Amino acid sequence: MGVTTYTQEFTTPIAPSRMFKALIVDSHNLIPKIAPQGIKSIEFVEGDGGAGSIKVTNFAEGGHLKSVKHKIDALDTENLVCKYTLIEGDVIFDKIESVVYEVQFLPSGDGGCVCKMTSEYHTKVDVELKEEDIKQGKEKAMGLYKVVEEYLLANPDVYA
Repeated sequence: MGVTTYTQEFTTPIAPSRMFKALIVDSHNLIPKIAPQGIKSIEFVEGDGGAGSIKVTNFAEGGHLKSVKHKIDALDTENLVCKYTLIEGDVIFDKIESVVYEVQFLPSGDGGCVCKMTSEYHTKVDVELKEEDIKQGKEKAMGLYKVVEEYLLANPDVYA
C-alpha cells in the first residue's frame, strides 16, 4: 500500500469560525439545503457529529456517485481543525483503500480565513495515483466551498 498526499488552500473573506461551522459542524443540515442539485442528504449513522461519528452523504439523482461514507477521526472546535476518513463509497475504490482528509481554517489578516486541506490517498498495492485520478473530486470540493462562501456572504448573521 502506498500513500499519495495532496495539499491545497484557498482564501475567503468569511471568518474562520463561520466557515468551520458551516462546512464542518453543521454541514449535514446546510449543504443539502443550499446545494440540493448535488447533495440529497447527509446523515449520521453513528454518533452525534463528534470524533468517532460516521456520516453518509447521499448525492442527487443523475450524478455518477450515489453515496460516500466518512468517519470523523478528530474534531477540534477550538483550533478549527477536522480530520476525517473516506471509508466507503462508489468512488475509485478499485485503486484506493481509504482517503484521510484534514481541513483547517486559519485567520487571515483581513478578517477572512485561509482554508488548508490535506488529502492522503492510501492506495492498494502496486497502484500509482495520478493527479488526473483525483482532479474531479478536488474540483467538486472547491465548488462546494464556493457555494458555502456565497451563502455566508449573502447571510452575514448565519453562524456568526
